Amino acid sequence: MRVDLNLEENEIRSRGHLRIAAILPTLDFLLKNKTKIALLSHRGRPKGFDKKQSLKFFTKIFSEKLNRKVNFIDNFNFAEIRKKIKNSSPASVFLLENLRFLKGEEKNSLRLARQLASLGDIYINDDFAVSHRKDASVAAIAKYLPSYAGLLLEKEIRNLSKVMKNPRKPLVIILGGAKVSDKISLIRGKADYFLIGGAMANTFIAAQGIPVGDSLYDRNADLRGLIRGLTQKIFLPVDVVVYKRKILDIGPKTVDKYSKIIKQAKTIIWNGPMGYIEDERFANGSKAIAKAIIKSKAHSVIGGGETIASLKIKNQKSKIKNNVFLSTGGGAMLEYLAGKKLPGIEALK
Repeated sequence: MRVDLNLEENEIRSRGHLRIAAILPTLDFLLKNKTKIALLSHRGRPKGFDKKQSLKFFTKIFSEKLNRKVNFIDNFNFAEIRKKIKNSSPASVFLLENLRFLKGEEKNSLRLARQLASLGDIYINDDFAVSHRKDASVAAIAKYLPSYAGLLLEKEIRNLSKVMKNPRKPLVIILGGAKVSDKISLIRGKADYFLIGGAMANTFIAAQGIPVGDSLYDRNADLRGLIRGLTQKIFLPVDVVVYKRKILDIGPKTVDKYSKIIKQAKTIIWNGPMGYIEDERFANGSKAIAKAIIKSKAHSVIGGGETIASLKIKNQKSKIKNNVFLSTGGGAMLEYLAGKKLPGIEALK
């Protein structure tokens, strides 16, 4: 079973619980049916074996959540791993070490895929967040085993399809964060309003020849044509919070303007924070946007790790209603909503 454990230890306190909680329904279902489970995942972008990127500490978390011992496999001796699984009792759970320690994982190696497939009888992808990657444990493995979507992956596809295929209008897309390139295709979509914040807004502002000081922005992005084509739909901050020559958050006038547009929306998609939320002083814009979405009656999808983290400041998650769906995917969510085919989902077909 492929799961999303691409988290740092300190992130467990913020967005980690959401991702781990999202995995549990499929695990509970399998364990009730006395299934043995081998969990496959990755963490970070290690170059070979790196203890700092080990998945070992997750065994304690899963042992507590599942109320049973979770066995950690610290090597890639597949013959030995097969023997351990075969000799284990029903409803045993194993967690393999970070698959990105192996070069074949990101190269979608058929050899590695066969070795992983040899550990089980069926394959389940319950990791939406990595499904836009053509990795051995995501794509190639499905060639060698009967393969299925987990309950989380199914839930993601159902909710994202709803806002992608037939959204109720007005459709408002809110985009922030630092990355511009992976969000451009979504801006070319058929939304009624695009509300831009974060470092992404800095890139739009700089593209118009307006100085942004030492602010973070994408110097390689050419957005002039996009801005001209969607002048009536793209909304940029009218005021910002500046600290040490850096734009670090949207200002109160922008929050007010964006909140009024959000109030009119029937469908909302949000990906990427409005400011540098790692510092509480610059998280006000993101918290205000989160509050406006939670108050809205629109069907809303919120995705991206940092965006979810901004929701959890002061426990706002407890106020979230059924019309708000928290996606576990960042890049995968953006690509799916842009209509791209995700290798992890296509492999299951």
